[in-house]
Amino acid sequence: MIAPDVLAKALIEFLPRQRWFAASEMPVDDVVVADLEVLRTAWPALVWVEARVGAGAARDRYQVLVALRPSGEPAPFLQGRPDLTLGELDTDAGPAYGYDALVDPDLAVELVRRMAPDEHVARARLVPGEQSNTSLVLDERLFLKLFRRLHAGPNPEVEVTRELFERAFLHVVEPVAEWRRGDTDLAVLQGYLVGGVDGWAMALTSLRDLFAVHETQPIPIISDADLGPAQVDPSAAGGDFSGEAERLGEMTAELHVAMADVFGRAPGEARAWADTIDDWLRRAQHRDLDRVGVQARIEGLRRVDDPGPAIRVHGDFHLGQVMRTDEGWYVLDFEGEPARSMDERRRPSSALKDVAGMLRSLHYASMVAMFERDEEHTNQAAAWEQRNREAFLAGYLPKARAAGVVPDDQASTAVVLAAFETEKALYELAYEQAHRPDWARIPLAALRRLSVK
Repeated sequence: MIAPDVLAKALIEFLPRQRWFAASEMPVDDVVVADLEVLRTAWPALVWVEARVGAGAARDRYQVLVALRPSGEPAPFLQGRPDLTLGELDTDAGPAYGYDALVDPDLAVELVRRMAPDEHVARARLVPGEQSNTSLVLDERLFLKLFRRLHAGPNPEVEVTRELFERAFLHVVEPVAEWRRGDTDLAVLQGYLVGGVDGWAMALTSLRDLFAVHETQPIPIISDADLGPAQVDPSAAGGDFSGEAERLGEMTAELHVAMADVFGRAPGEARAWADTIDDWLRRAQHRDLDRVGVQARIEGLRRVDDPGPAIRVHGDFHLGQVMRTDEGWYVLDFEGEPARSMDERRRPSSALKDVAGMLRSLHYASMVAMFERDEEHTNQAAAWEQRNREAFLAGYLPKARAAGVVPDDQASTAVVLAAFETEKALYELAYEQAHRPDWARIPLAALRRLSVK
């Protein structure tokens, strides 16, 4: 229907405009269409494309679902979305224009019907805000995630979710169907958590409530050596998050026990983990970074005799990856951090890597909420973070320690956790410098704080 070289030329301009394209800041001058399949020949046509970008064997693999309509035929859903169009294209059936098929509700429904013929779906809506993937909600009961960057072998989102669900872990959504080509996972269809609220939104609501109460009436003051002089007691606000934080900690411990049971345990490798964090420190570039203090955290990990076992972990665990429903907390998106290779994401690590990610997320929430109010609530934000940090650990550590997925003694746990918090903050620093330089102060503040403990 359409020649690969025609598509390749159009993708040179299309790919850098997409949020999910990993090299969007770099010019793209070489795209190869490595594979192509026409999924629908009638107008609007639907073409699946695997594009490879880069040089030699290291080319990155991306999938694009291209829709084709006759030139001049209207498509109201494209209004105001020039970023999703590929322009005018020559096809065997005549001149056409191309665009990202997932923005077309009818084609999105057709794709789901191909994946799951027994599912009767009628409506699709695109989920806004996605970065590394593209997601849709079908009939408000199914959730489709299409992986944009492709990797050989099972995608952790597919593999881990399926294994946990089959072992009756109750805190993941039900897998419905998978789309796979050769040895590569292309997409997964799951149940949709109707009425669910993600942890990030809940945390920000709690903080805003605390700030609002503080602005309208006096609330109690507490003292805490870790927070400095007198602080506001966050439990006085109606939107106290600590109960949910503790329940989230309990669910996280259950997750790690299930991951260890499903994928096994291996001896923890404190030196190898320290070497990985050391690599992040060597790559870090910021004049305000306390390298001596950070190095001390890394060396502390290197000296730990029993760092706990290595297990499969979530790998990118934060408030945006958990959802609260009437049935409790659910964990989402097991793909891991996008900046890491797929081998790194699948590699077993300390369960405390995920714990560190959630604690860093609590800090981010407190800082972002404070930024919204022109940084007027420094004390309240710090007190909120401390309270919810303690609540999460109170829910997590007893269950995790009893199941043997973290070190037996508290001192080793503290050292390993501090090291993984350091790693996460270094990762965040690199991200913020590349994408939101004004926010680099958030991980920098965490690194300073970790270095003096």
